[in-house]
This record gives sequence, C-alpha cells and structure tokens, in this order.
Amino acid sequence: MPDESIKKIFTINLGVQKDEEVLVFTDLLEDPDAVPLEERKKREALVPLAKEAAEIGSALCRTAYFEFTAVGSHGKEPPTPLWEAAFGGAVVKKLEKRGTLEKKLRKEAKPQDLAEAEGVIRELAASPDAVIALSNYSTSHTRFRDLLTRVMGTRYASMPLFEREMLDGAMTADWKGVERRTIRLARMMADADTAVITSHNGTSISFSIKGRDAQPDTGILVERGSFGNLPAGEAFLAPVEGTAEGVLILEWAPTGRLHTPVELVVKKGLVVEVVGNDDFSRKLRERIDANPLCGNIAELGIGTNEKASRPDNILETEKILGTVHIALGDNSSFGGKVSVPFHQDFIFFRPNLEVIKGEEKIELLIDGEPRFEAEGVR
Repeated sequence: MPDESIKKIFTINLGVQKDEEVLVFTDLLEDPDAVPLEERKKREALVPLAKEAAEIGSALCRTAYFEFTAVGSHGKEPPTPLWEAAFGGAVVKKLEKRGTLEKKLRKEAKPQDLAEAEGVIRELAASPDAVIALSNYSTSHTRFRDLLTRVMGTRYASMPLFEREMLDGAMTADWKGVERRTIRLARMMADADTAVITSHNGTSISFSIKGRDAQPDTGILVERGSFGNLPAGEAFLAPVEGTAEGVLILEWAPTGRLHTPVELVVKKGLVVEVVGNDDFSRKLRERIDANPLCGNIAELGIGTNEKASRPDNILETEKILGTVHIALGDNSSFGGKVSVPFHQDFIFFRPNLEVIKGEEKIELLIDGEPRFEAEGVR
C-alpha cells in the first residue's frame, strides 16, 4: 500500500502527466549528534523516503532528486543550491550578481527587489511542473515556494516532517470529501471581521480577519500554481497584523506533548511574554527576544481531514478534523505582511471558534465539533 500511496501523490494529488517534470527534495541534518535520538531517527528517515518517491515517480514522469543541508527552522529560505535546482543556474547567477538573492535568503528583500527577482525569473527560469518537498524544515512560507507557484505556475506539495506511517493514515483520506468540507468552511469564513478562539485549557484570543479570506488546503493540487500540504485538510488565513489580543496555552510542541503547559501572552498582535521554565520555552523566548516579529500571530488554521489523528507531528496534527492551529512568525507568502525566517504552528484541541460578520456570529467549532460539515460529508 505505501507504494500505491506514493503513486497517488503523483497521479491524484498533483495530477502529474507523463511528459512533466517533478522535483523531489529533502534536507540533511547539519549536526545529527545534536538532535535527540528518536527525533533524529524520524528526520533521517525522510531521506530514503524522498529517494523512494523520486524512484517510484520516475515510472510516471520525469523526476529529479535533490538534497541539501537543513536550514534550521521552518519558514527560512532554502540555500542557493536548491534555488539553482528549481529555477536554473542562469537565474541564480543573475540574482547573485544584482545582490537580490542574498536579500531574499535573509528575508530582507524590499518590494523593488522582489519585483526585480520576478522579472529575472520570468525571463530566464526553467522550473519543474511540480515539486514534492519532503524536507524536515518547511518551505511553505518562503519566497522560494511563492515564486515557484505564483510566478512559474509550479504545483507544490509541501510535506515537512512527513513520516512513512502517514501513507497508511492521513494520506488515505477521501480527498474529494476533504475538498468539499474545506471549501465550505472557507466560504463560511468569507467576509468575516473577527475571529474568536477559546479552549478548555484556558486559551482565549481574538483578532481581526477583515479582508483576509481563508484559503482551502484540500490536497487536490492539479491546477497551475496550486500549493498545499500533504497530508492536507485545512482552511487557513493570516490574521490582520497588530490586532490579536489574548492568551495561548500551549500543551503540544510541534513533535510532542509538553511536560508542562506554556503560556503565551499576546498584545497588539505580538507575543510579549513566554511563561515557562523548560527548554522549549527558553528557546522560543530567545527567538522572540532576538526578533519580536517572530512572535507575530501569523496564521489561523482549522483542520478538515477525517483520517488525520496523530497529535505528535504538526504536519498531520494541524489537519485533524475539529482542531485549530495558530502559528507565529512569517505570513508574507499567504496574504500577510510579516516577513521573518521563522514560522511555527501550535495545535489546540477541542476548541471553540466563531467568526463575526457585522452583527452576526457564526459558530464553526463547539468544543471541537465541526459546524461546517457539507451535506453528506463526515
């Protein structure tokens, strides 16, 4: 079954044709000995899986395989060699000559730099038709991904921290059902002014979503420029910067349960205090202290995949039907205005979620029970 599930990534999720080219890439841990053993095993297992995907895909289309040293955090731009593999040497050479690529890698590019880079890419790039991104660190919220999908029309499956077990779990979802459910949810959120999230664990936060329509991540990536996670199943948006107020109680880190809940105090759209004494709290506090925009309330997402169940891997966790996830950091690639080399999601189980449109309040989740099910979809 795993081989068949991998084939379906090419044929169903990405709709790849025989004459198309797919780039499969992964990343290698820079210092494996610095990573706890169990986590290291999971991360190193991505390499043979990525190689296997490229090999299986070679019978269905043209595939290219690429690996590079991991960049150390989600949302950080991938290194120059991957840009060259995705856009071609001529593009990289010209961007380097103009000094534009280095600014993009540091996420310091100004609008004029971005416009210049787009022009170079449109003129010179030779990009793959589709990408399967099996890296440990997510490339979803990067300019690299944005330029591939938006400018070059590449179809992009982002699969950070993917594990082989997902092939027999969340990847067996009814994708047409996920699509219907997710689109219905996104439509219910359209034109809303405010979102309010509460949870049994003490989480209570609200923010403006005015002008920020939810985007459906359905797992169906067959249209030109389509982008999403696999496993898929969420509707997500970027809250309006500077508007979030409240408290987030974190019970789960991206790869496991925290020993003690961590409290994030949010004011004017930013995390202003991290309350906790463990190593996780210390590292998050240090990152936000170094750059306060890493504490930006960057994303609201709602899970819609009925087959997703794992609480210990954020790639699948955030797709669990009836959950909410909230991310910190970068949102520049999906409608937001904050560009930093950091994007981290946190999951909230059994939440209440309502959106407000003028005088109307629409309940989307009540204690984790969806109120957005399309008829005939469970």
